Amino acid sequence: MGRPKGSKTKNYTGEFKEKVVTDMRENGLAYREVMRKYEISSQDVITNWERIYLEEGATGLYIERRGRANKSNNAQIGRPPKLDKKTENDLIAENQRLRMENDYLKKLNALVQERQQPAKKHEQSGN
Repeated sequence: MGRPKGSKTKNYTGEFKEKVVTDMRENGLAYREVMRKYEISSQDVITNWERIYLEEGATGLYIERRGRANKSNNAQIGRPPKLDKKTENDLIAENQRLRMENDYLKKLNALVQERQQPAKKHEQSGN
């Protein structure tokens, strides 16, 4: 269970986490591609960063989350309560749909521009 006793865990900076999640989202990279590209050993680490990014934005990636949450005046400080599994899965599914839609629109835009290029050249040569 867990990592071997005495082994070091990697601590990633907020900047690194933001770079990884942004690259993955902007370029539609799969978790395995991200793991290989950034030498991250666990997909769970990346899914956790993505969840934090979706729930709290990029600033959430800069918050230190190790150890137990502090409590003062019966109010929990730090991370807000976790979303239930269904909501989390719905958000991940929506994120994947939006990535596919974004890729489709980029390709459609490239096709439209490709078709407009010859038409513009034809108009210019006709003058």
